[in-house]
Amino acid sequence: MKKFYTKLIAVLIIISLLGTVIAGCGSKTQSEARKKVLKVSMGLGEAEWKVMKEDIFPPFEQKYGVKIEPLQIEAGDLIKKLDAMHKANAMDIDIITQDNMQLAPLVAKGLVEDLSQYRDMIPKEVIPSLVPVGEFDGKLYFMPYRPNVEIAFYNADKFNEYGLKLPTNWDELLQVAKTFKEKEGIGRVIIKENLGPDSTVHMFDLIRSAGGDPTVLNDEGSIKAFTFLKEIQPYLSPDSKKADWNTPVEYLAKESVYLVQNWPYTANVLVEQYGKKNILAYHGWTGPVKESHVLGGEVIGIPTGAPNKEMAIKFMEYLMSKEVQEKLVTKLGWPSMRSDAYGKVAEWQKPYFEAINEALKHAEPRPNLVYWADVDKAINGALREIIFEGKDIKTTLDKYHNMIEEAKKAAESK
Repeated sequence: MKKFYTKLIAVLIIISLLGTVIAGCGSKTQSEARKKVLKVSMGLGEAEWKVMKEDIFPPFEQKYGVKIEPLQIEAGDLIKKLDAMHKANAMDIDIITQDNMQLAPLVAKGLVEDLSQYRDMIPKEVIPSLVPVGEFDGKLYFMPYRPNVEIAFYNADKFNEYGLKLPTNWDELLQVAKTFKEKEGIGRVIIKENLGPDSTVHMFDLIRSAGGDPTVLNDEGSIKAFTFLKEIQPYLSPDSKKADWNTPVEYLAKESVYLVQNWPYTANVLVEQYGKKNILAYHGWTGPVKESHVLGGEVIGIPTGAPNKEMAIKFMEYLMSKEVQEKLVTKLGWPSMRSDAYGKVAEWQKPYFEAINEALKHAEPRPNLVYWADVDKAINGALREIIFEGKDIKTTLDKYHNMIEEAKKAAESK
């Protein structure tokens, strides 16, 4: 019996060892298989994904023998997803493109790799102002990819009908809004007031154009911005309250609105889908101090612990290439991070890109703050109370200034 148990134990040990070897081989096989897959997170619309899948991904897949797995993850959700994967030590995303307003939490939580050693990959043709957006404490965590800036779209027929010139400053903007309201009995100019991220963009532009700081909110420039908005309010389109990044396209196409600032993709949709060649664009107007536009867009990052980091680095370089940037310009109407990517632009697109490039000269990034949600909430709270509820400007702005200061102190104490 003793010999039997001895043999049984020996057999069990051998089986255990074989299991370990087999598991190791299986793990190695899985690891090698994972290196043939590149998981890419982007927050895109249907038409944008179509271009990615048909025009951008295939050449890279063929060159490197890799299969790109696209992941549709919106900017806010991406932070939560990466944080959960990171804490579980189970990162399963290789590369991300992320809204440049949603970067600070990724760095603060250690969710993205330091890319400083790859700084030389940034093309010399890049627009210089795009690089600092990805820098934190002297380190480069994000590569430039897709700049974005709002431009002013206008109905040329209606401006001609009433003999109006394009407004170049606040006084002229007010006069144009008044004229349309007087002639047609309804406002035809939009300033976004949807009490969300879209109205925050427009308030940033107004406040900075008046020399103010939206993250302070009760300074002289902020007071001037809200004072002007209150003055022009009776002459604005009622659709201002519903205007986001998408709805202005419909308003312009149906000619219920004649002037609105929106993102450049608007041009491609209006011309190619609606045939609205009478909707033109220019860079916009100045405030009392300067012209200012929020620098929007996306950057490239690599999550900490990305399973296929080596391939992600190659794909990062590919996204910044002239080849890719030209396709994104011509097929999607996206502004390019490169100054040399406009050579293949269609003739009808050229005036819109001229407007974009002029606006980019006056573009300023929003600050990357871990308490950004509080700033956003404060700006829209002030907008609601001052414009929709008729409360005193200075008193209301002082209230929301204090809210931002409290959020700032709380963030600094962590």
